Amino acid sequence: MNLPTGRQAGSAPSHGRGSTAATQAPAKRRGSPYPYWFVLPAGAIFGIFFLAPTLASFYFALTAWDLFSIRFIGFDNFVQFFREPFLMQGLVNTLLFASITSAAKTVLGLLIAVLLTSGIFAQGLLRSIVFFPVLVSTIGIGLMFAELMHPTEGAINLALAAIGIDGPGWLTNPSLALFSVAMVDIWRGVGLATLIYIAGLSTIAQDYYEAARIDGATRWQQFWRVTVPLVRPATTTVVILSLIGGLRLFDLIWAMTRGGPGFSSDVLASVIYKQYQAGFYGLSTAGNVILFLLIGLIILPLAWWFNRKEVEQ
Repeated sequence: MNLPTGRQAGSAPSHGRGSTAATQAPAKRRGSPYPYWFVLPAGAIFGIFFLAPTLASFYFALTAWDLFSIRFIGFDNFVQFFREPFLMQGLVNTLLFASITSAAKTVLGLLIAVLLTSGIFAQGLLRSIVFFPVLVSTIGIGLMFAELMHPTEGAINLALAAIGIDGPGWLTNPSLALFSVAMVDIWRGVGLATLIYIAGLSTIAQDYYEAARIDGATRWQQFWRVTVPLVRPATTTVVILSLIGGLRLFDLIWAMTRGGPGFSSDVLASVIYKQYQAGFYGLSTAGNVILFLLIGLIILPLAWWFNRKEVEQ
């Protein structure tokens, strides 16, 4: 029988201790709290300035409160909100406004991006012109277009009158006011959608288009069968951002119409502000909660659906 020598017998335990130490060291490193110190400042800011006020608003929406007193009333604010006709009209206007502007920005943004990546003359300058409104203050744009759309002294109606067309009351006609603001918002925001689509188009390899041309595909077929499916991630981003912006828009509508004439162009954000101005703090807080839940109920399922489509593709 060959017995292990002392050197061999001693080497085995030392190897075991070394392997144990090697496996324990990464575990200790993985359990170190050091990386969390980088997350802590952002987490504290998020908790103090977003999470805490959001949770507090859910409570204050169930109360009648002012700066000096608070009284719990349950869901009365929400019941009153859905009973008031002008509040419900604000909800309908919000959904209509967000749908129109989001769809228009998505379609126009893609078409303009395709045009500005086709090698046309001065495309760099044209990109700057299209994106410029995004950089301008929304309040400034609203005030400017409020003057341009004035029914008698606005430049738009004066230009139409010069060619024999009687211009409408863009912001004074109840049936046109909301759509007029929507057109301005589309003009203001289509530049960002175009920029996102340009970034998406730049990632598409030209091999796809060459293969499509070899197969005899027309330009329309190349656009519909190659471009549209391959820019789906950009489309997801544009639709989500446009919907969120449209659902919570306030400053442009307030600068142009203040929700008028009457309540024809009121959206949830402007209704909430008017209720706060009138001293109905609990009711305005309930409106904020409804707006928060509305955005979540629309955006989260939509984002899930878009992401699922990308995975299936």
